[in-house]
Amino acid sequence: MDCIERSKEIRSLTMQCIASIGVGHIGGCLSLADLLAVLYTKHMNIDPKNPHMKGRDRLVLSKGHAGPALYATLASFGYFPKEELNTLNKIGTKLPSHCNMNLTTGVDMTTGSLGQGISCAVGMALGAKLAREKARIYCVIGDGESQEGQVWEAVMFAAQNKLNNFTLFVDNNGMQIDDYTKNIINMEDYEKKFKSFGFNAIRIDGHDIDAIDAAVEKAKKCKTRPTAIILDTVKGKGVKFIEEVGVGNHSMPFTVADYERALAELK
Repeated sequence: MDCIERSKEIRSLTMQCIASIGVGHIGGCLSLADLLAVLYTKHMNIDPKNPHMKGRDRLVLSKGHAGPALYATLASFGYFPKEELNTLNKIGTKLPSHCNMNLTTGVDMTTGSLGQGISCAVGMALGAKLAREKARIYCVIGDGESQEGQVWEAVMFAAQNKLNNFTLFVDNNGMQIDDYTKNIINMEDYEKKFKSFGFNAIRIDGHDIDAIDAAVEKAKKCKTRPTAIILDTVKGKGVKFIEEVGVGNHSMPFTVADYERALAELK
């Protein structure tokens, strides 16, 4: 399965997952599907049959409310049966609404308290360096999340320690729970900010498969510093009626009927 087909499957499985409970953070899940498809298909050194493999690459989804997108990805790659996606946030589930490494096979860090995931990811990158492992650590934050001061403390630490095995992605979809990010705290220009903090910074269309692939390759080749890849994305990408909800799709009702309607758009 190539990255384009994989991203479609991730979107489909994400919506299946959220429809199973009838409500969820669908907008910020769909905006990540292309990134997750590229990372897991082409770049990450992982083994679904050995999820705790020593020296494996790791992904920390710091915007943990987008857990269904990660669950869909893990199910797509065989970490657990796809049928488990229908248990999202239900009693006894292994798939809580926010990521939990102690419950879900393939999840590398518990996240959801915004700003904390990136700190954990930077710690992982430093640990890999100290252990002389070749593991690369990837982390995804939201643009709303980037308003947290803890994010920039972690960024400073990563740059200070020249963690060239650390790649940070910013899901820059322009919206957060209450409004457009520019109306809450305008964080632009991301590229200049990260460069000023000592990062290699790349800005791309976050839905362009080839651009994502090339940017990750550039990050791997940068030997002197960590890399930030700013992904300009569309919240709810791939399904027009979800995109059109705008800010309201941060978390919205999503029924099985909505899923069937959305699925027709993906084909």
